[in-house]
Amino acid sequence: MELVKNFIDFFLHLDVHLGQAIQTYGSYIYALLFLIVFCETGLVVTPILPGDSLLFAAGTFAALGSLKVWLLWALLCAAAVLGDTVNYWVGHLVGPRAFTIDTWFLRKKYLDQTHEFFERYGGKTIIIARFVPIVRTFAPFVAGVGSMTYPRFLSYNVIGGVLWASVCVFSGYFFGNIPVVKKNFTIVILGIIFVSVLPTFIEYFRQRYARKGRKAPVE
Repeated sequence: MELVKNFIDFFLHLDVHLGQAIQTYGSYIYALLFLIVFCETGLVVTPILPGDSLLFAAGTFAALGSLKVWLLWALLCAAAVLGDTVNYWVGHLVGPRAFTIDTWFLRKKYLDQTHEFFERYGGKTIIIARFVPIVRTFAPFVAGVGSMTYPRFLSYNVIGGVLWASVCVFSGYFFGNIPVVKKNFTIVILGIIFVSVLPTFIEYFRQRYARKGRKAPVE
């Protein structure tokens, strides 16, 4: 329970905790941020690590001069692309039997949901999923399980990774220190999280009502 409370506190006060981490670790903060983003996208067992909000907060500190923005951006782009690449090959090695697995860290419903994203959007799922928490962790895994070739996956992966890191980091860089944003940073972080997960909820309810419609008796 204490771990959950600490995790929630970290999310809600990213500006405070990231600032403390920068002071504590100095230049090693780049490696720490790289590792967090790499693990969120590269390891199927860590889909709940902070992504969008962390990059936004990092961009905010870069605007203050605490971090070098272009070094930060380049490392996070690399972490995102490399993480997805590892995830793809893990899925490729596991193969179709992944869809028969249902454990606490590899939930079948998440795999099925991501598979439905692929059915609807095709290869563009790799780009779109970048902006959808949890789905972005499973998208490269499902791509590896499926029939998407690595060269095709890599092209979508690079575009998605660079686009995601750019939007999140530079949004924080240009807007994070505006007085109203800085004063209400926790609300902004909650807003980012809400907007990030909104597509998942929309898709869930769309599919739910679609299933109800198919099951409704014909009069």
